Amino acid sequence: MTILFESTEACVDHTIARLGKELRLAAPLGLGKPVQLLNAFFQRALADPELELHIYTALSLELPKPGSEIEAGLADPIIERLFGDYEPLQYMEALRAGTLPPNIHISEVYFKAGSMKGVPVAQQNYISSNYTHIARDLCAMGVNVLVQMVAARETEAGLSLSLSCNADVTVDLMRQQRENQPDNFLCLAQIHPELPFMEHDAELAAEAFDGILRNPACDKALFAVPNSAVPLADYATALHASRLVVDGGTLQIGIGALGDALAHSCILRHNNNEAWRAMVAAVDQQEDSNVAVEGGTFNQGLYVCTEMFVYGMLRLMEAGIVKRRVYDNLQLQQGLNNGAISTVIDERLYNYARDCDLLPRVLDQATLESLQYWGLLPAGLLLEDSGLSLDGKALVNDLEQPATRAALLAAVAGGELRHGRVLHGGFFLGPREFYRKLRELDASGREQICMTSVQRTNRLLRDYPLYCAQRREARFINTGMMVSLSGAVTSDALEDGTVISGVGGQYNFVAMAHDLPGARSILCIRSTRGSGRKLQSNIVPFYGHTTIPRHLRDIIVTEYGIADLRGQSDAEVCRRLIAIADSRFQQELADFACEHGKLPADYEIPAAARNNNPERLADALQTWIDDGLLPEYPLGTELTEQEQALSASLRRIKALSDEPTAFLRQAFRALLHQGDAEAARPYLERIQLECPDSSKEFIIQQLLLLELEQMGLLKAG
Repeated sequence: MTILFESTEACVDHTIARLGKELRLAAPLGLGKPVQLLNAFFQRALADPELELHIYTALSLELPKPGSEIEAGLADPIIERLFGDYEPLQYMEALRAGTLPPNIHISEVYFKAGSMKGVPVAQQNYISSNYTHIARDLCAMGVNVLVQMVAARETEAGLSLSLSCNADVTVDLMRQQRENQPDNFLCLAQIHPELPFMEHDAELAAEAFDGILRNPACDKALFAVPNSAVPLADYATALHASRLVVDGGTLQIGIGALGDALAHSCILRHNNNEAWRAMVAAVDQQEDSNVAVEGGTFNQGLYVCTEMFVYGMLRLMEAGIVKRRVYDNLQLQQGLNNGAISTVIDERLYNYARDCDLLPRVLDQATLESLQYWGLLPAGLLLEDSGLSLDGKALVNDLEQPATRAALLAAVAGGELRHGRVLHGGFFLGPREFYRKLRELDASGREQICMTSVQRTNRLLRDYPLYCAQRREARFINTGMMVSLSGAVTSDALEDGTVISGVGGQYNFVAMAHDLPGARSILCIRSTRGSGRKLQSNIVPFYGHTTIPRHLRDIIVTEYGIADLRGQSDAEVCRRLIAIADSRFQQELADFACEHGKLPADYEIPAAARNNNPERLADALQTWIDDGLLPEYPLGTELTEQEQALSASLRRIKALSDEPTAFLRQAFRALLHQGDAEAARPYLERIQLECPDSSKEFIIQQLLLLELEQMGLLKAG
């Protein structure tokens, strides 16, 4: 029997009474963590050294922490406004401080990128696992408690719950542990009223959980990730990648600036095709892109199959790009794919359904209900001992009978096939606007989105024929940190073993791209990292850690172009990667490849590739930046114009610190010029820099005045 709790402490008491003092607790990735319940378990373990608590999770979200007093002057009011009364995860604070007691352990399978580089305990307890293997691995570890934040609504049948933002692993873990250890496993749900209620696979009866916590005191702000500012290099990369997306195909993209840029590029391609083509032409310097590219609008539309449902995908739905419906019926899906039918129910569809026996000659009850579900038969059709009955009219149970067939077709003709989905996703995370729009979806919008298990989104094993038919012309677009000249990609860790993020589902999508006809894996990599003397190439001769092995190499995209590596020789792979590398590193890459026999000794970098530099990209795209077609925040922002200006200026000033020569040159200019101090006052007051306390702050103040002036926000002196 499901127990309703009004306090977190009562949940903890009940759990310990049932399971004892050895708790192996699993919590979802990202947003779905019930923070207050987790904090209650953590506090109980702190107070009771005999209680052994091991928390297994991923992507533990933390409020951003400014790096300096000046940054804090800008960021603190923004953080307070955006995150409200969000309650932090207490175990993360202890983990960072190094104060976890010996009876509490935290293991994550995925970190926020770079967040745990200097935290030894987190590095030591990290578990590397493909997303699709996490439920299996948690079962092997003996997880006996599962906690999750859920949405809720009252129905005629009673209270209904939704896994909402995290349908990815929960159902699989629940099912497996109910079978493995039915008397030693508890599932606890914490209801949050602002969590969007997602239907279909994400919706569960309240009885699926052993305990449900509902307490208004726990209804703190949801963690929302603000939209990222998109750098110029990511826009160029996205423009290249958007050429690879096939109308009528399937799309998967990730979170962050590049995902936002890609969504925006696809919207430009659809709504402003002429401008999009001009942008592509401006950034494309390749003599041969060595891969088929697209250029038209999305008339057929796209279907999304993704582990992570990001805000950009919802914007693609709103733009009429993500609109291709798929159906969990192989015969219907195949008929749609080959053009034998459309989604409109008509005589052609009836003929097709009869020919493939989807619509049998004689109906039984199971077939009747299935065909009513798809909309092929009217809801009012009943199966009786004497035959069929439609709205009180008797019909012969024989679909070869002209009268029966005509009556049934007349009742549904002109309607649409039902229960088509345009998106299957495992979890979602994003800005507040994203959550609001999901909460406000109408019935049609909710019908089209299915949050489901990663066993569906990231694999093909459950139903290869159906998933293959649905995921036609799939383009799985993700990011990597580095690519070696062999085509191997590093995305999750450094060669010394330091974990940056995690494998997540990247390997799954790359492998799927090789298993699906017409599919491609597209890994986007910034050509360089760092600046000034710390500038390094992300295309490297070799590297001591691999996430995606060379035998699964496919398409690599940088801001300088597209390299199709699938099925190519090692020499051709080297050539194509060097052609999309930053020109400041191309020769040393070429020299290495020649020295080690991977390129002929007389190899020369093509002339068309020798101008791969940020200055060329800036010149190429400046027109559309000025026209507002490539905005800094393509999906919008909650920052004010003043905050946007200060944020961009401080980022550029911080980047100068890595380039001493450029820093001195800019500082000298800043000290010589005089801006409009009165106009600058609101900006300086915002970050408490109107009266600098040190020479360092004074130089930053002067650099900021120059930055704001160059942005046209101050008058020149």
